[in-house]
Amino acid sequence: MLRLDHLAISCLALEEGAAAVEAALGLPLAPGGQHAHMATHNRLLSLGPDLYLEVIAPDPAQARPAWPRWFDLDRFTGPPRLTNWICATDDMEAALRQAPPGTGTPVALARGDFRWRMAVPETGILPFDNRYPALIQWEGAAHPAPRLPDHGARLVRLEVTHPDAAALRAALARLDDPRVVITQGPPALRATISTPQGDRVLT
Repeated sequence: MLRLDHLAISCLALEEGAAAVEAALGLPLAPGGQHAHMATHNRLLSLGPDLYLEVIAPDPAQARPAWPRWFDLDRFTGPPRLTNWICATDDMEAALRQAPPGTGTPVALARGDFRWRMAVPETGILPFDNRYPALIQWEGAAHPAPRLPDHGARLVRLEVTHPDAAALRAALARLDDPRVVITQGPPALRATISTPQGDRVLT
């Protein structure tokens, strides 16, 4: 089975992305950290005890890696926006056998006491025009979500749009989450998040 783990807002500069999300949601982001393997860094926001939002950007303090960064960040242009969603699995190999071709190869990663494996596509681009979720397997009990300050933000709905919605829906048969809705249309992501100030939308 798959379960929704976190959402990713990509940006060219982390401070720009963090400011945009804080303005959109009216909530402060928490510090994240650096990813040495991908030369990226992030800021985080709790969406509950088992879900979070990540703002991620290339880290100018690190040398660009010799391989494509995750979330197709090497080709990212324009303003900060919701580009990816990430689902967790307890069996990465089984999940990849059942995933569309091109979902990626597992890469072992660590930051502090967090240990995880992430399936990273060779091109950095996930199937279904980047609308298929990235796959992650956390190793051990450590997970970012319960450690983040809880400002009352919760995911209400994640709308994943793709021209071949039926095939994407079939590929996600192992995800049982009523918040995730697959719709027909140009490739896009749209997250509705409830906050103490009311519902806000990230695209």
